Amino acid sequence: MLQVLGSIFTLQHVVNVLDVLVVWYVIYVLMMLLRGTKAVQLFKGIVVIIVIKLISWYVGLETLSWIMDQVINWGIIAIIVIFQPEIRRGLEHLGRGYLFTSYNKKENNEEKMVEALDQAIQYMSKRRIGALITIQMNTGLEDYIETGIKLDANITGALLINIFIPNTPLHDGAVIIKDNKIAVAAAYLPLSESNLIPKELGTRHRAAVGISEVTDALTIVVSEETGGVTITKNNELIRDLARQDYLKLLRNELVPKEEDKKQSFFERVAQAFWKGGHKH
Repeated sequence: MLQVLGSIFTLQHVVNVLDVLVVWYVIYVLMMLLRGTKAVQLFKGIVVIIVIKLISWYVGLETLSWIMDQVINWGIIAIIVIFQPEIRRGLEHLGRGYLFTSYNKKENNEEKMVEALDQAIQYMSKRRIGALITIQMNTGLEDYIETGIKLDANITGALLINIFIPNTPLHDGAVIIKDNKIAVAAAYLPLSESNLIPKELGTRHRAAVGISEVTDALTIVVSEETGGVTITKNNELIRDLARQDYLKLLRNELVPKEEDKKQSFFERVAQAFWKGGHKH
């Protein structure tokens, strides 16, 4: 029995398993970086080309198969050119070493972010100042960040309030928060065309639902008509939230749980791999 177990759990087998786990995790991270960007659509095109190649090879369409071979061969260079922004962002993520980020530091930053959001929401809600704030979660928002005016500023209630004061250059559009920073203001979000959105809700609410349809971002809306607070995520619209309700929701979504803080780096890698395998 021990000999059988010894033959199974050899060093080479352990290395092979680790190799597969690392490759799958790298694939998972790449998918997270590319979700919500134009690269997803380009990858769909690549899949179509590969399918055409396989069908033409199987059926015996030699000319079409040769053309697909040329497309695939030259496509490697095209991918590097087309995906240059995504490749750059991926290398920046790697350079920042976000996998090794301390969870205690992250918790402190995100608790401060919730407090700043609360301060801004309370001020704007009482004065019926319209606001649209989107917080990036796992899905990349680079396509929408590129439409805004770059700020790369620390999150404070005062800054958020000043951005949305009416008739100022930045008030029209969305603030996008990424990596605990205000990445941009005056960004454009996709408008939802859903018939389920109540007619009395305006463009901000449609934009909030729209971004929740294509990404996992969390979006906060303050209505300038009623002062009501709405949060959208995963195509769900939660309206007229009281202060204790939206604070509870924000903390549940943004602040790491106690068990997450105690996880080691390798436990986080394993959890992300497991989560990625179930999602995809």
